[in-house]
Amino acid sequence: MAGIAGIQEGLRKADIEKMLDRIAHRGPAGRKVLETEKATIGVLWTEPQKNAVDMLTRESTARDTAGTERLAEAKIEGPRLILKRDPLGVAPLYYGRTGKGRLCFASEVKALKTLCREIHELPPGHTYDGKRLQSYFRLEPQKPVDSLPKEIAAELRRRLRASVEKRIRSTEMGSWLSGGLDSSTLAALARPAVKKLFTFAAGVPGAPDLEFASEVARHIGSDHYEVVVGLKDMLEVLPDVIEHLESFDALLVRSSVTNYLVAKRASDFVPEVFSGESGDELFAGYAYLKSLDPAALGEELIDITARLHNTAFQRVDRSASAHGTIPHVAFADPDVVDYALRIPTEYKLYQGIEKWILRRAMDGALPERVLDRTKAKFWEGAGVAEQLSDYAEKNITDSDFHGERTLPSGITLRTKEELMYYRHFRDALGDFEDLDWMGRTKGAPET
Repeated sequence: MAGIAGIQEGLRKADIEKMLDRIAHRGPAGRKVLETEKATIGVLWTEPQKNAVDMLTRESTARDTAGTERLAEAKIEGPRLILKRDPLGVAPLYYGRTGKGRLCFASEVKALKTLCREIHELPPGHTYDGKRLQSYFRLEPQKPVDSLPKEIAAELRRRLRASVEKRIRSTEMGSWLSGGLDSSTLAALARPAVKKLFTFAAGVPGAPDLEFASEVARHIGSDHYEVVVGLKDMLEVLPDVIEHLESFDALLVRSSVTNYLVAKRASDFVPEVFSGESGDELFAGYAYLKSLDPAALGEELIDITARLHNTAFQRVDRSASAHGTIPHVAFADPDVVDYALRIPTEYKLYQGIEKWILRRAMDGALPERVLDRTKAKFWEGAGVAEQLSDYAEKNITDSDFHGERTLPSGITLRTKEELMYYRHFRDALGDFEDLDWMGRTKGAPET
């Protein structure tokens, strides 16, 4: 995605240039800084976004966009600097204040670190004008649609196809492909709309994701590439992954390592890729959901969807942006989300089958084995979990863990694996007295 940064003070171009330097990976195709009497804002862009740059700056607005989507923006209106983030938080946006109280913003925390003592994440679906934090969107239960499952499945497929097609701006496109239902759905829907579709999978030797992704690629006729990694490869990129990710949350880092590597490979071929995030949250893809009271399922799905902004969406954004590419999360399209919220939960989790309605929507478009595949978390399907956690267990002593697990911010690290990640985080970004801007995975296990 693009990168934006700014400060509510005029004639600060040199400072904004330094901020943009810290996130230059987000926009390798170019940059521009706009100065007014009241504010200075800057934007970085990728190759597919270069034709929109004049529009972005002429309106005294800096935007992070993905195709026609306006995901995060900062706009100068008179003396005010107004920040806005997309409804689900697909794109990141943070803010803080200088020692003199000037409002600053940036796409990543590292760009704010040199100017601001305290940093905050702008919540999804909110605007902020320096005084008031206001909500303009909120995920809420909707009145269920009164249609037969067959009709619901057909409408869901139509909306997903429309979401995919409106994000395609070239005859060639890429898609990260784990071989799970969500990423396979987007790849299958994208294939007829392009001359060539490149798909990319990552995992350790023998990982299930590699096997299933290869089968999907053959089925849809994509140009498929694998990134096969070992522990040495993962440890080698770990510092870079964590510096880009700006998190030490263990489950998030695990899934980001292979995502980062597959994103790097994809950037050699295409400037834009599809990613299947939010399918599990919208359509009940996790095994633990089966143990819930059916009456509570709808609220739980809304809760975990609302948490994506600083977990899975953050992984997708940082993995792609680290390599100057644009990720498209087509499941998060407003038309898809709106309809997903109106699909009765009994069709999402039906007779113990997770994402039942999505499976029915893709009948005939994917191999039966993929349609029937149960959910594997990104790091599980790629075969990452045990290798990284075992390495941390062997290389961090019990005494070091107990001595270092309480952070200056008051957070208590959950596992030795998380301490291993935190050490890289601290080396890259330093210590923070307040980490309220960093999300942590709900229900993550502790030592």
